[in-house]
This record gives sequence, C-alpha cells and structure tokens, in this order.
Amino acid sequence: MGRAFEYRRASKEARWDKMSKLFPKLAKSITLAAREGGTDPEMNARLRTAIMNAKVQNMPKDNIKAAIERASGKDTADYSEITYEGKGPNGVLIMVEAATDNNTRTIANIRAYFSKNGGMVVPTGSLEFMFSRKAVFEFDAPENISRDDLELELIEAGLESLEEYDDAWYVYGDYANFGSLSKALEDKGIEVRKASLKRIALNPVTLTEEQMAEVEKLIDRIEDDDDVQAVYTNIA
Repeated sequence: MGRAFEYRRASKEARWDKMSKLFPKLAKSITLAAREGGTDPEMNARLRTAIMNAKVQNMPKDNIKAAIERASGKDTADYSEITYEGKGPNGVLIMVEAATDNNTRTIANIRAYFSKNGGMVVPTGSLEFMFSRKAVFEFDAPENISRDDLELELIEAGLESLEEYDDAWYVYGDYANFGSLSKALEDKGIEVRKASLKRIALNPVTLTEEQMAEVEKLIDRIEDDDDVQAVYTNIA
C-alpha cells in the first residue's frame, strides 16, 4: 500500500496510544476534583477546570460524565494525591505529582524509573523550596480588551503577571488564587484554552541537546506511569 499508508497508520497508532494513556489521567483528575469539591462544576472551580482540559483533548462527554459519577464510588475512597521528588541526570530537579490507591506500588515504580535512568528519589520536602506553585491560564488574545485593561481588572483576583507568547496570553497567579482568577476570566467572557496548577522552577537551568535527551528519556518513562498526573522540572 506504500509509504504514505504506513505513515498514516503509524500516525494514527501514535495518536491512539497517546489517547489511551491521556484519557485515564484526565478522568482521574475529574474524579478526584469531584470527590474533593462536589460534582457541580458551577460550584467547584477545580472540577470545572478538569472538565475544560478534558474537552480540549477531545475526551468524549460520556467519559467525562462517568468520571464525575465515579467520585461517589467506593473505588475512589482510597485514592490519595502524592508528590514525589527526585534528581535526574545532569542534576536536573524533578517533581512528580501522582494519584494512587497504592503508594507502595507507585513509589517503587518511581524509584525504579529514576535509578535506571541516572537519577534518584530524594526525601519529600527536599526540593519543594526550589519551585513555586502557580495558577496558570492560557487563552487566545481577546479582541475586546487591551492587555493593560485586563491586567488592572485581574489584580484584585490575584494576578501576578500577564505574559504573551506567540498568539497566546498567559495569566499567572499564586495557586491559592486559582478559583478567583478562573471566575474573573469567566466573567470577562474569556474562553480559557487551558488552566492548571503548575510548579515553576525558581532557578531554571539550561542543558545541551545531549543532556536534554538523557533527561527526556527519564521524563517519558515517568509520564507513562498510570498513576502519574504531572511532571515538572527546573529546565529552562
């Protein structure tokens, strides 16, 4: 059938493989958000954001509904959200956020990923001070409001900075102001493309291409784990 067919098939398989790993993680974030703050998105900013992020990734509505309903099930009662800390190749600092019903299994897996890829897990709290937790919102540049005006209107909601990259705007604030910033953007009629709570390195480092390849090998392995929700590093 030719190379074109093989390329299309490989592309589809790669996309299906990504979805098979991404959708369960998105569903877990929805379930945990609903369990923590209730199943009504209007009253639960974290759930509203989890649903929005799932929709951006084209997650089916039925999957989203099932994830919300799962919050009241017994199988989610034992889930806990845990952050692991480690050092990767070339001294890179790595924070791993996971949601697991078996911490013994998850930490064993995380330790194995680090040790087999030139890194090591460090005690909890060792790296926390090297990162700041931020609420981050990404959206297309609005047509009906200037950057200066938007900054002024978001300051009371907890805005720390508003930055532009290419055609997108990014709002940054302390993680504790996630809900107030989310509501302020909604009130302004701004359609957020993606929202998240991120860990941002206070002193980012720059790596060579060779060093980056070594770190990416470890990060890819960690991100493939079903229990892992997010991975952050101090790479610039």
